[in-house]
Amino acid sequence: MADYAEMKSRFDGLKAEGLKLNMMRGKPETKQVALSIPMLSLITQREDMVRNGVDAANYGELAGMPEARRFFADILGCREEQVFVGGNASLTLMYDTVAKAFTHGLLHSSSPWAKQEGLKFLCPVPGYDRHFRITESFGFELISVPMDEIGPDMDMVEELIKDPKVKGMWNVPKYSNPAGIIYSEETVRRIASMKPAAEDFLLMWDNAYCVHEFDGDYVEMPDILSLCEKYGNADMVFEFASTSKVTFPGAGISCFACSEANMAYMKKLLGVQMISADKMNQLRHVLFLKDKENTIAHMKKHAVIMKPKFDMVCDMLDREIAPEGIATWTRPKGGYFVCVRTKPGLAKRTVELCKEAGVAVTPAGATHPYGIDPDDSVIRIAPSFPPIDELEKAMEVFCVCLKLAAAEKNV
Repeated sequence: MADYAEMKSRFDGLKAEGLKLNMMRGKPETKQVALSIPMLSLITQREDMVRNGVDAANYGELAGMPEARRFFADILGCREEQVFVGGNASLTLMYDTVAKAFTHGLLHSSSPWAKQEGLKFLCPVPGYDRHFRITESFGFELISVPMDEIGPDMDMVEELIKDPKVKGMWNVPKYSNPAGIIYSEETVRRIASMKPAAEDFLLMWDNAYCVHEFDGDYVEMPDILSLCEKYGNADMVFEFASTSKVTFPGAGISCFACSEANMAYMKKLLGVQMISADKMNQLRHVLFLKDKENTIAHMKKHAVIMKPKFDMVCDMLDREIAPEGIATWTRPKGGYFVCVRTKPGLAKRTVELCKEAGVAVTPAGATHPYGIDPDDSVIRIAPSFPPIDELEKAMEVFCVCLKLAAAEKNV
């Protein structure tokens, strides 16, 4: 165990440096964003704005430019007619999907969710705080489902969905946020073949990191839409993706994909609130990224920037924390996070100490519903945004703070 006096001295020294470092959220750094700057010069004349008779600069095409729909269909492995292309944020589409279920109901709802009581939503943990906050904001009871190395505990899920008040489930199936888990084929099959008691069960499939390898070859995932269709659940799933961490996080394009029946229903509702998203931006992205193969090649350029950061984080944890036996951590090959699991009772104190020393880390508990981690043990590290020299200093602070927290508790 680390010596308290030694760790306190190191902590005080780091605090005195007046650091202002941030590894709180999974944002691409400047070098990654710069990779997509050439996209901005791809539309320079009026004739560039018209593709196959569709004018990107004018009204119309509620579901998006046909080329953009084909692009996402290629990425996700589904059909073009199953894709709706939106603006820069898939989170907006996720929120809107839940909101539509509340105000109008889903395709198979007997009544809008707002007219039903005691509704529940399944939340694999550790998971994505913004997912949980969406369903929390609509008054759902959030039920935690533990994750292991192949995905959520499906025995538990299959038991919970026998309750008709359980209306849906969040998922990040590839390089999950924050643990970096890839759902196994068996897990995906069990999810696709579920038979929930709720007639309008909503499977939220956030495929945020579908092309985001930084170590090794591209990993193909099963097409959840065709699998659900195979098992008689075509209308159960909505899949989401975006280019937020492919091109410009604040100026990308996003999509949802669903059954053709769901698409027809959703277009009726969405046609009241919008005419279309930014088709000029959709066209720029298609001209730049072109297709799945070219997008994967583009992501290899991101990998050159990302991999050294993740290697450095894991190497430092190996060197500084492993000998202490006070935490374990993931070693992802894609995605945007490293998930650290401390011994119980150390996460909040570690994050507090980091903040005191000038390093912003995702709040402890953010990986669980209501911001409450019952074991106070999960910390999400986001290595992507800081330049590697700043990240190394931030990790030095993190390791000292974790060891100091453990020494304070005599763990």
